[in-house]
Amino acid sequence: MLVNRTEVPVRFSEVDSLRVVWHGHFVKYFEDGREAFGREFNLSYLDVFHSDGMAVPIVDLQVQYKKPLEYGDTAIIETTFINTPAAKIIFDFKIFSGKHKYLACVGQTTQVFMNPVNKELYITNPPYFEGWKKTHGLM
Repeated sequence: MLVNRTEVPVRFSEVDSLRVVWHGHFVKYFEDGREAFGREFNLSYLDVFHSDGMAVPIVDLQVQYKKPLEYGDTAIIETTFINTPAAKIIFDFKIFSGKHKYLACVGQTTQVFMNPVNKELYITNPPYFEGWKKTHGLM
């Protein structure tokens, strides 16, 4: 199982009038987690784009809110790669409060491989992703 943990501060611009993180910012935290995962495991957006010329748009997003994060706290983002034989990238997310240590949010994103020029979706994994999976013992 490939997992990355990263920590980001809860910024003033992310909280609402109740001083808790506005719900839409949790999606940005998921992106922070995907980017940190990509840096650690060589699966960044640019790695995929430069290797195979692919875009990887999100086609499904799930979010479940558990407890609020507040200004002055940190979001600890745990990003887990979910292996599948299908031509897609699935990540599970857990976001914890750095200050209170509780689970604040869980979610999942699904991305597919797309040719950015003609917008065609790929039904098989591109060569870069196949190689990446082999490198990490996922095939």
